[in-house]
Amino acid sequence: MYAVLLLLSAIAIEVGATASLSRTRGFHDPVWSVAVVAGYAVSIWLLSVVVKTVPVSVAYAVWSGVGTAAVAVIGYLWLGESMSWAKALSLALIVVGVVGLNVAGGAHA
Repeated sequence: MYAVLLLLSAIAIEVGATASLSRTRGFHDPVWSVAVVAGYAVSIWLLSVVVKTVPVSVAYAVWSGVGTAAVAVIGYLWLGESMSWAKALSLALIVVGVVGLNVAGGAHA
C-alpha cells in the first residue's frame, strides 16, 4: 500500500510539472523553470523508491500511462486543448494497457 501511495504521489507531481511547462515560457521564466525541473526530479526520485517493491515494468507503465492520460485530460479541461474521438480512444487504450499490466504483473507489494 505504501508503494501505491508513493506512486500516486509521483504521478501527481509529474502531472503538475508537465501541466506547468507552458508557464516556463521556453525556460525563460526562472521561477517556473525551477518548479518544473524540481517537480520532475521529485517525481523520478519517488518512482525510484517505488521500484524497490514494484516491478519496474509495471511501475513505469502506470506512472507514464496514468500521467499521460491525466495531462491530456487537464489539457482539454483547463489548457484549451482539443479532444477528438481518436484522442479519447487512444487515452482509453492507455488505461486498458495499464490495467492489463497491473493484472498480469502483480503491481501491489
